[in-house]
Amino acid sequence: MEVAESKHVGQDTRAPKRWMLWTGWVLSALPILMMLFSSAMKFSNRSDVVGMFVGKFGYPESTLFTIGVVELACAVLFAIPRTAVLGAVLVTGYLGGAIATHVRVGDAFVPPLALAVMAWVGLYLRDERVRELLPLRKA
Repeated sequence: MEVAESKHVGQDTRAPKRWMLWTGWVLSALPILMMLFSSAMKFSNRSDVVGMFVGKFGYPESTLFTIGVVELACAVLFAIPRTAVLGAVLVTGYLGGAIATHVRVGDAFVPPLALAVMAWVGLYLRDERVRELLPLRKA
């Protein structure tokens, strides 16, 4: 299909791909950065963070470090192009747990849901293999 498109005089077939790539990385950056920040907060062992996870969310304090490691691993795998699909699946699972936690305590669950959606839209735009696997419409 690209061969046919490139035959048109003056048409730049690279511009849409470049735009999609940059938009995909921008959309992917927010979940990556938020998860890196969140894992750093878990590693900091600050009293307000521990209080929220133990008191509000009901998790044992001993799980805070492990949850931070899992979150960090998901974000890193998603950020690396070669492992981004696995990372997106793991990010989705992790954020699903965050959504369930927020719903259980009556908090707003839209932020982790929005991050999961941004992760997949970002990956869809930046990775041609995902677009081929999950086409929005048939050619």
